[in-house]
Formats: sequence, C-alpha cells, structure tokens
Amino acid sequence: MRAPVALREVEDKRAGTGRMAREADLLLNALPKGAAVVALDERGKSLSSIDFAHRIAAWRDDGMGDIAFLIGGADGLDESVRRRADLVLSLGPMTWPHLMVRAMLAEQLYRTQQILAGHPYHRE
Repeated sequence: MRAPVALREVEDKRAGTGRMAREADLLLNALPKGAAVVALDERGKSLSSIDFAHRIAAWRDDGMGDIAFLIGGADGLDESVRRRADLVLSLGPMTWPHLMVRAMLAEQLYRTQQILAGHPYHRE
C-alpha cells in the first residue's frame, strides 16, 4: 500500500549558471510515473478552491493514481518544468517562502477533500 502523501525534496546546491536547469532535471526525474503534474508558479493560473477541487476530482475520476506538486527553488521553476506540467498553478502574484507554500497547498488539498465530500468546512 502506498502512502497517501510522499514528500521528496531535491536541491542543487552548486552555485553558478545552469542552476535552474539542474534543479528542473532533479524535479522531473523525481516524478512518479504517470502522475499528473502541478507546477506552483506565480505566472500560473489562479483557481478558486472549488475549481481546484473540480480539477483534482477530474483527475481522480479519470483514474489518475498520483498527483505531483512541484515547488521551485528561490529562482522559481525552469521553463521545462512549466512545459511538462498538466497545470501551472499560482497561489497569487506574491513570492512565498517554500515552507509557506507547503502549508498553503496542504490547506487547499484538505479543503478540496472537504468540498468533494460535501462537508461544510468550505463556505461559498
């Protein structure tokens, strides 16, 4: 049985040019085979919580086994990661610390589950 959530961190600590491309390779190589890919990027699409829940539900209903959420480093995500993504998602135009993005994403995933279950946690 697979764990419901797996956290994999990748980091390229080498300084210099090409850092974003090296990080992109690490991120893309860490993806579960066949996973839907969501790249979190300030240039992405803003979705309401309801629309996000519907997107997750559609993947679930299509038999998607895994969804991978990719959070870039301090310089953001390389274009190759954004091109590979099934959804490029923005949590707003502001820049957020890595750990804050994790917390905000976790809350939205919880909210998604509550919306899909018809629970009153999410109020319109």
